[in-house]
Amino acid sequence: MRSLLLIGLATFSSLFSNAQTKSEKIKLFVDCSNTFCDMSYLKTEINLVDFILDNKAADVHLLITEQRAGSGGSHYQLIFFGQNNYKNLKDTLQFNTDPNSTDFETRKLLSKYVQFGLIPFIARTDVAKFATIELKQSADSKEMAPIAATKDKWNYWVFRVSGNGNLNADKIYKGIRYSSNLSANRVTDKRKVSFNLSGSKNITTYEFESLSGVSKYEVKNENYSFYHQLVNSINEHWSYGYDAQASRSTFSNYKLQTSFTPAVEYNFFPYKEVNNKLLTVKYGLDVIHNNYIDTTLYNKTKETLFGQGLSVSLSYNQKWGTTYFGLNYHNYLHNFEYYNLGMSSSVNVRITGGLTFNVFLFGGLVRDQLYLPKGDVTEQEVLTRRRQLASAYNYYTSFGISYRFGSKLNNFVNPRFEGGGGNMFFN
Repeated sequence: MRSLLLIGLATFSSLFSNAQTKSEKIKLFVDCSNTFCDMSYLKTEINLVDFILDNKAADVHLLITEQRAGSGGSHYQLIFFGQNNYKNLKDTLQFNTDPNSTDFETRKLLSKYVQFGLIPFIARTDVAKFATIELKQSADSKEMAPIAATKDKWNYWVFRVSGNGNLNADKIYKGIRYSSNLSANRVTDKRKVSFNLSGSKNITTYEFESLSGVSKYEVKNENYSFYHQLVNSINEHWSYGYDAQASRSTFSNYKLQTSFTPAVEYNFFPYKEVNNKLLTVKYGLDVIHNNYIDTTLYNKTKETLFGQGLSVSLSYNQKWGTTYFGLNYHNYLHNFEYYNLGMSSSVNVRITGGLTFNVFLFGGLVRDQLYLPKGDVTEQEVLTRRRQLASAYNYYTSFGISYRFGSKLNNFVNPRFEGGGGNMFFN
């Protein structure tokens, strides 16, 4: 009898707990893994949920990722992971933005899809009676269009033209930089074609006083390049293509460098899962012809080189965080001692509800600087980076850890003293 009473009390307690939970707002944790989310806008547009800062305490863990689309717009993926009393619910939504979309239009569309995904969760609570759902389109809407395949008059070609420049100066220093870029790209699920033409010029002038009077030193660097890529899809895992390039760089001693690199790539996961995980291995052969501005360390004014390259890329976007690893290797076939090896890795892990850890590492070995000019380097050339110098390695690292404690609730929006920039200038 006592056992039956305890079972009855436990059952009643469980029912009461569920009823109490359903009368509360859904607790939402928004995880913008590799994109920017305007949280202030989301909080003002969606007030039937509680935005919290602890992913472990959330009823819904929302993972948002973004990939660049061929049109120039973006492809967004939203995964809604149910937790606690909603652990059996999971949904994935996807949408594309127009290449000419403004930030306002993008955040509005993102907010709409967040609301779409939250409906199954909110529908299971008493808060649902306060929700407003409107599934209709106004007759005068300019966006009304039949849902059907549409013929593109541009045949999916996207063109971009840009130009910019800047000037900064003081009493002893003046710097001028200007650049331009022209590109044409066509991306479909079967083929990717791109052309890019760019150029830039930097002019830096220094004036300083010495015992012999006022001295003036001018540094000029020019960079021009043409790049073309063609990639064909074979299936969900294999693709092949080539890169072709022609460039000029006074900093790297290239009067003209041309290269052609055919390659093949294998993805261990289907390419359609790129938002969640990617593991690719790419191998290519290349032929490079160099015409140098100055005679090199090896007494060359021009030469043709053959080489090979291997690259590996691994990336994951999951609830626990994001991780990336990349490896690039290249060597010249006439002498394997001339090689370049670079490795990079980044990890952003949410260890517990308020504890996160992030690290970025890059390291490289440089053994293939065949283009370096011979002769002594002046002090001015070193300080002003007028020409590239020999280096056996390079590296970079950054890391950090943070822990948040206190209130988990974060529904309020207060933009005072931010000037609309979200504390961009003042901290």
